[in-house]
Amino acid sequence: MLTAEQRLSAIHRLGRALSDPTRSRLLLALLDGPNYPAGLADQLGLTRQNVSNHLACLRDCGLVRTHARGRQVSYELVDDSLAHALDDLLRVVWGTAQPHAPVEERAQTV
Repeated sequence: MLTAEQRLSAIHRLGRALSDPTRSRLLLALLDGPNYPAGLADQLGLTRQNVSNHLACLRDCGLVRTHARGRQVSYELVDDSLAHALDDLLRVVWGTAQPHAPVEERAQTV
C-alpha cells in the first residue's frame, strides 16, 4: 500500500505530465501503441526535438519507457494499467465511465 506521501508524489507527476498539451497529445498517441519520436512528430505535426524533449519529461514522470531497436529508440506507455487509467479518466470527464468496485473493496484486495 502506498503512503500518503507516495500517492501525492504520483499525483504531482501525473499532473506535470498532463499539464502540457503536447505531453497530453503524446500520451494519447501512445495509447495506440509504441512509436518512434520521428513517427510521433509526423503524426502530431511537431518537431522531432520538441517531441524528444516532452518524451524525456514523460519518462522522468514514470509514464513512458523506451525500447532500443537497433540504433532507434521507441517509446511506449509504461504498462497497460496506465492505458486503462487514461481511458478511465477520459470516460469520467465525458460522463461515460463504467462502474468499478468501491474504493474500500479494492483497498482490501491490495
